[in-house]
Amino acid sequence: MKISALGKTGAERRTQLTRERVMAAAIELADRDGIESISMRKLAQELGVEAMSLYTHVRSKNDLLDGMADAVISQIPMSADGAGWKASLRQLVLAARSVMLRHPWAPRTVETQTAPGPAVLRYANAVIGILREGGFSIAQAHHALHILGSRVLGFTQDLFDDSGDLEPEAAAGLARELGASHPYAVEMALAVTHGGALGRCDDDAEFEFALDFILDGLARIQGS
Repeated sequence: MKISALGKTGAERRTQLTRERVMAAAIELADRDGIESISMRKLAQELGVEAMSLYTHVRSKNDLLDGMADAVISQIPMSADGAGWKASLRQLVLAARSVMLRHPWAPRTVETQTAPGPAVLRYANAVIGILREGGFSIAQAHHALHILGSRVLGFTQDLFDDSGDLEPEAAAGLARELGASHPYAVEMALAVTHGGALGRCDDDAEFEFALDFILDGLARIQGS
């Protein structure tokens, strides 16, 4: 008799199938193979069930993706015990970033959610609560959410994607080629990377710099 990785037979897995188990398996699949790998057929194979049985727990692939995004957000610890609203909010956002970094596919999936799920609403309520209890008016808290945008969930959309590193020789050649026509862009690229060559910058450092900049600005608006 074939035993699954979880130590259960196919029949046992089918009887124990729940929405939570479907989401957990889908997240594991996306973490391993990327969000593009997600299909009802492949997920059913992962779970050892027929694809049609998944529709007892998810209405469609969009419902599946929404549920996956909400399940990831539910992993963010909601406790924030910083000294004051700024430290508490910073702690919460950086905890969210830690979760998002574990699931690189999640930010894009969160952005395409058709409607906020329970975990998103709980998280938004926690953020608003920190701001309101920190002395922000409801209007100021509303402005703060718009200013923070997706950053409040631990990610942001940068102007450029610099996730790929060039080989040192290729990077040096590109710098020489562009130096005359794009001097400022090359100057910045060389200044913010290591080793004197074009390459990626420190995304975590840039995220924290921008977060602190925003929080300082909100402190001036709030008057604290």
